[in-house]
Amino acid sequence: MTKRLEGKIAVVTGGGSGIGFAIAKRFAEEGATVVIAGRRKETLDAAIAAIGHGASSFAADVSKSSEMDALYADVKAKHGRLDVLVANAGGGTYSPLGKITDEEVDSMFGTNVKGEIFAIQQAMPLLGEASSVVVVGSTASLQPGASMGVYGATKAAVRNLVRSWVLDLKGSGIRINVLSPGPVNTQSLRDAIGPENIEAGLTFLTGRSPIGRIGEPEEIASVALFLASDESSYVNGIELFADGGASQV
Repeated sequence: MTKRLEGKIAVVTGGGSGIGFAIAKRFAEEGATVVIAGRRKETLDAAIAAIGHGASSFAADVSKSSEMDALYADVKAKHGRLDVLVANAGGGTYSPLGKITDEEVDSMFGTNVKGEIFAIQQAMPLLGEASSVVVVGSTASLQPGASMGVYGATKAAVRNLVRSWVLDLKGSGIRINVLSPGPVNTQSLRDAIGPENIEAGLTFLTGRSPIGRIGEPEEIASVALFLASDESSYVNGIELFADGGASQV
């Protein structure tokens, strides 16, 4: 590893599994002191054991500003500052028009939109000049597909939040960018498709990809590393699609 994040303090929300775990692990390998946040302590404990490199965890729900305040108070007490924030926590379900429930709308907007707001807003006092915020979005912001209207709407909302925030942060030296993966080989993707549809679902997603496959979590982590590191020091306010080109055709 090149130690591109040597000496950096990084927080990754939703860092216990999937893309968030891959990002946290790569950051730790690249020299960052990593704190992962999530709701389930047992998942966080298993992730920390796998990440190593002095990583730590904090159990918190991103949709609750008070719990985000507690997370960042802990980061401040232990590390004094925050250099990199990856706002990754999120999720969704397939809900076609006509079958969308109150609970699904509240859950997806609560985590994917409200959670991103508080994960970033509550961190502001710890973020200084040359710090980087990476917001994990989704290609569903452009191409939600059937039954993914609510999920896609949350990711489109996140993109527009960043369009505004890049102006709010003008002059602060804080960079903020959106990283939008396409389909990635994670357990959450498989759970969303459902065991009875997994073969057909993966075949469909693979068929849509110009490079003939879906992504791996480690590939998304490499893109997150670029946006978090000084290598992207002049990159600000973008939405970077990591999807093998599927959203562009």
